[in-house]
Amino acid sequence: MMSSPKTFSIKESLSELKKIQKNSNSMIAKRVHALIVFKQNELCGISKREVAQAIGVNHNSIQTWRDLYIKGGIELLTKHSKKGYKPSVITLEEEQALREQMFNPENGFVGYVELLAWFDEKFKKQTNYSTFKGYVYRKFNTKIKTARKIHVKKDPAKVEDFKKTSVKNAKISTTKKARNSKQ
Repeated sequence: MMSSPKTFSIKESLSELKKIQKNSNSMIAKRVHALIVFKQNELCGISKREVAQAIGVNHNSIQTWRDLYIKGGIELLTKHSKKGYKPSVITLEEEQALREQMFNPENGFVGYVELLAWFDEKFKKQTNYSTFKGYVYRKFNTKIKTARKIHVKKDPAKVEDFKKTSVKNAKISTTKKARNSKQ
């Protein structure tokens, strides 16, 4: 035997709720949407699971939102206590130095551990590895131990010579393949 849905009185009209929903951010709008569904079924009652299914959220969220409304009305339901991210442990000056060092083709860093050691030594800090790795990944979209674009000891003149000879060899080999395929 299932229990009957919890009934409660909603003071605001449907039009007021829809206006609040329209003027709210997405997180608050879902809460108000749940209240709208409750308001539409105020006479007969509706279970939190049915409301959750109609909106596409977990039934526990619906229960929390319903309890917030019962306890403090629309004011408490539309209030949220998100504060955002913590302030960064890396300053703008440190970020700029980090950017220059990371994109310097002659730095020779293999991974985050070496980069963190350089950073801590340069700025006299003790930065948490996970914090540092996450920051570098978010800011510069890096990955651990990625192949270097330019080797530390790479000679640009030798690269040009190699490109010149490899293009000739590639042309010769494709002409030979073309002749062999015709035969």
